[in-house]
Amino acid sequence: MQKKILIVEDEESLLKLESILLTTKGYLVQGVTSGLAALEAIDEEAPDLVLLDVMLPKMDGFEVCSRIKQNPATKHIPVILLTAKKTPEDLARGQEVGADSYVTKPFKSAMVMETIEALLNG
Repeated sequence: MQKKILIVEDEESLLKLESILLTTKGYLVQGVTSGLAALEAIDEEAPDLVLLDVMLPKMDGFEVCSRIKQNPATKHIPVILLTAKKTPEDLARGQEVGADSYVTKPFKSAMVMETIEALLNG
């Protein structure tokens, strides 16, 4: 059974890159470019994991993560926050909203894959 990963990334090139990387690893990938689209996609069909960019238009990744984790129907879904923000405040905010992991950009694909596999098979 293929695991489904939802990628939320507003930068098209990065979204394509992440999608290709995960598809070649055997994951079923759905990509969206906004927080609102992410929440809609999760409502329609819950993924096994969410790879979530923090810097998104209108609703940021912190807010999206918070909504996923506050909803009893989706709070079990692991969320990995991907961000260029590296301050202790940002990391603390990531923990506050319930992110399962926090990966800072630029990141190495191998590290992201390890994190995904650990959360999905952990």
